Amino acid sequence: MLGKDERPLRVAVIGSGPAGFYATEALLVAAHNVRVDLFDNLPAPFGLVRYGVAPDHPKIKNVIKVYERTASRPGFYFFGNVTVGRDISVTELRHYYDAVIFTNGAQTDRRLGIPGEDLSGSYTATEFVAWYNGHPDYLNHVFDLSHPVAVVIGQGNVAVDVARVLCKTVDELKHTDIAAHALEVLAESHIKEIHMIGRRGPAQAAFTPPEIKEFGDLEDCEPVVTPSDLELNPASLEELEKNRQAKKNVNTLFEFSARKPGSKSRRFVVHFFESPIELIGDRRVERIRIEKNALSGEAGKQKARGTGETFELECGPFFRSVGYRGLAMDGVPFHKAWGVYPNEAGRITEDGKVVAGLYAAGWIKRGPSGVIGTNKPDAIETVKNVLADMSGLSPCESPDSDAVLALLVERGVQVVQYDDWLHIDAVEVERGEKVGKPREKLVTIEEMLQAARTGG
Repeated sequence: MLGKDERPLRVAVIGSGPAGFYATEALLVAAHNVRVDLFDNLPAPFGLVRYGVAPDHPKIKNVIKVYERTASRPGFYFFGNVTVGRDISVTELRHYYDAVIFTNGAQTDRRLGIPGEDLSGSYTATEFVAWYNGHPDYLNHVFDLSHPVAVVIGQGNVAVDVARVLCKTVDELKHTDIAAHALEVLAESHIKEIHMIGRRGPAQAAFTPPEIKEFGDLEDCEPVVTPSDLELNPASLEELEKNRQAKKNVNTLFEFSARKPGSKSRRFVVHFFESPIELIGDRRVERIRIEKNALSGEAGKQKARGTGETFELECGPFFRSVGYRGLAMDGVPFHKAWGVYPNEAGRITEDGKVVAGLYAAGWIKRGPSGVIGTNKPDAIETVKNVLADMSGLSPCESPDSDAVLALLVERGVQVVQYDDWLHIDAVEVERGEKVGKPREKLVTIEEMLQAARTGG
């Protein structure tokens, strides 16, 4: 029987970001004997906490300490530098594990679907964030910051992060764990205006109060809000009364709108009720055509609709941050329209029927919503269902993690175990100490594997 000393429940968790670690923790503290092998395609764990959280927000990264405690629990094993679907298939995983939980997130950006979106100078927020955070897959991306005007489409916290990094001086960033190559490019930035554009109003903006308030205290950038954008319709006022976060946001925006022009060299301009409808330029973005919107509908269900009134704004770098979606993987059902693995409370389904032994947690389960902590109850829900299903799961044919390791090594994969990661971590921290940073990340796979091989 699974979950007993003589036969632990064996679970593979795919993705070592927050959802992956929360799922692993929930499994390892369960009143059963459970073995969890946590897979990640990178040599470094922690997913979006490492590669998505802005470098100037180090407190958010303190959650890594929680994940480190999980990694120290008996029954935990890390398979870093292993890409499921390439190095080992889902079908093969099911030969070695009784259950597989996918926590591989929403890995690609949604598109705007407008003319000119693929012009040079049009970027995704995801690639910019990964680039300045030292993600190996984005090391060689090039961002042209030579134009004085940048535009960010979207008003979630990722859009705010992109805008804030563009607004900050090098002195404000140089003591963070921002990647050295990004700091060099940002030091040469010619950007003087950063426009953040949202299709709905301030009552519907998805950024959180601390993130927007931070723009009021930047060293060399003034926040700019047009007072008329803060005139809310009755439905928005009703929404505001029921949403403390939105009310705090609006109060901050009112404070920004009342500020007199200062002497700072950069401006952060917040736009509401506007949507991009075309990017214009000769091979690269030169300007953006924008349509003004109006909200309609009842409170909580308002939609932004174009009014037909348009204007153009000259700009250089253009960043879209309008949502994310997961990617399909061979051997796993996928909902193309939603960009998730179809599921019922974490149990993956196909044609409405549960696929025994396959589960999901995090963004690949529910879509890109919430903050880091949102993944904890989400993962716990999935794990509860794994444990509830345990008696009905078919035991895997080869309950042997050493056999998985041997298979990967035979295929030429250098598996990074958790102790190997600790060597990488130590190298990064030592490099950071030399330049006054919490760490200087190794930004190529080979650098990380070398540190893992040599123990630093």
